[in-house]
Amino acid sequence: MARVKLDNYVVPEAPRLGVRGWLRWMWRQVTSMRVAIILLLLLAAGAIPGSILPQRPREPAGAAQFVRDNGWWGEVLDRVGLLDVYGSAWFTAIYVLLFASLIGCIIPRALAHYRALRAPISAVPTSLDRYEYREVGSSPDDAAAIVGRAVATLRPRPSLLGAISGYRVRVDERVGRAGTETAIAGDRGHIREVGNLLFHTALVGILIAIAFGALFTYRGQAIIVEGRSFTNAVVAYDTFNSGRLFNSDRLYPFTLKLDAMRSTFSASGRPEDFTAHVTLTEPGQASRTTDIRVNKPLGVSGASIYLQGNGYAPDLTFTDSDGKVAFDGPVIFLPKDAAYTSTGVVKIPDVTSGEQIGIKATVYPSALGDGTDLVSIHPDAANPVIVLTAYTGDLGLDAGTPQNVYRLDESKLSPVRDAEGGVATLVIRPGETLQLPKGLGSLTWNSLPRFAAFDLRADPSLPSLLAFAILALGGLALSLFGSRRRIWLVLHAHDGTTVVTGAALAPPHDTAVAEALARTMAAAVAKEENA
Repeated sequence: MARVKLDNYVVPEAPRLGVRGWLRWMWRQVTSMRVAIILLLLLAAGAIPGSILPQRPREPAGAAQFVRDNGWWGEVLDRVGLLDVYGSAWFTAIYVLLFASLIGCIIPRALAHYRALRAPISAVPTSLDRYEYREVGSSPDDAAAIVGRAVATLRPRPSLLGAISGYRVRVDERVGRAGTETAIAGDRGHIREVGNLLFHTALVGILIAIAFGALFTYRGQAIIVEGRSFTNAVVAYDTFNSGRLFNSDRLYPFTLKLDAMRSTFSASGRPEDFTAHVTLTEPGQASRTTDIRVNKPLGVSGASIYLQGNGYAPDLTFTDSDGKVAFDGPVIFLPKDAAYTSTGVVKIPDVTSGEQIGIKATVYPSALGDGTDLVSIHPDAANPVIVLTAYTGDLGLDAGTPQNVYRLDESKLSPVRDAEGGVATLVIRPGETLQLPKGLGSLTWNSLPRFAAFDLRADPSLPSLLAFAILALGGLALSLFGSRRRIWLVLHAHDGTTVVTGAALAPPHDTAVAEALARTMAAAVAKEENA
């Protein structure tokens, strides 16, 4: 190293790293344990907004509404990728760096461990007197027989458990204080590093499986009314999300019909059971009836169909003032409380006799009260009543902007008023036909079927994730509970017998090493025919 003289000091001139030096330094930083822990924490922290904020791939309408509701702050969060966390550049960078860090840690450590396994173990210490675990015994057999029994006890058996608990053995002939002696060294502890490497390799496998699942998984939600069917196609889902490399043509073309939705409640209204009786039709197979219950999904071609919710879907018919049917069919009403008080919206854009009509309504399954002041006292439909308010104007459907089917945009609507000028609140029961004020038309409540909300999930990475998770737990257990042990035996001849001195060394928490030493000594000093 060159030196530059400055006044009375001699300052060493450090060499320049250069491009290769800087690259080597950066690689060492990335593959260090400290950086790996930091990247894991960053990955966990980055996933938090992904579970709290609406994400564009899953909820495009919700994300757009979030930006509108929060103004400039929402736009900032959107620009930095917090509304599409898992597709953002910064989350991908953390993921890739963590991946590289783990691989950069595993490969050098695996090579070093392989070299350590190939290297011979250390010889037996000259003196065993200073070790805590120490035993002395004797045998009339010669040293060769004793060595054979001791080595057979220490070396691994031909099984997985034997490979884990076995020792690497070294036998030396040397000159000691008592003359010529035979030294046997048994070393076990490599399994701990194997567990460590297995754990980190499993983490890499988990990362690969998660990435694979994110690319090829799909998930959709669909609501089916009793007596109606659902076909497994993207356009049939209410919401559908998939990985970037998923091809919708791969959807398995089955059909699911909801025969009946049975909900059982106690007298107090406590839910007891939810069962969806369905008919499944698969290509080339006969239709079969089956049930879907909570936490008991139906498996179809690698996907699972879960029962997520249920409720009421009143079957309504609206006839305008010209006598033409402008709306006919069931409407999903979402439960708002334990008594299944449910709210829904009816949008009627095809009115030939006037303005578009919107209806906000509430279903009370077991209504109690007078007039419009009602409450539901039980989830079952013992006395179903609908209380509704009608609106006229522009529903906003022609603007091309996606709308929430369960929400009515009142910005361009006016409530229908009664004869006194107040907002008209109307009541209707099953089988009745209600005439709307101002001659707008009539609303008929035909029946009260139920609906079931299903969630279909297909993730091809789940078997791999389970396998790698089990490997990670196994590797962690080996690294935590596999301790380093050393057992030494020294044999020397004395008065026609062979004196065997044994000692063991292990971490303080590994008290079972005393049993291992006793077992080895018992095998060594036993007679050959009894071994």
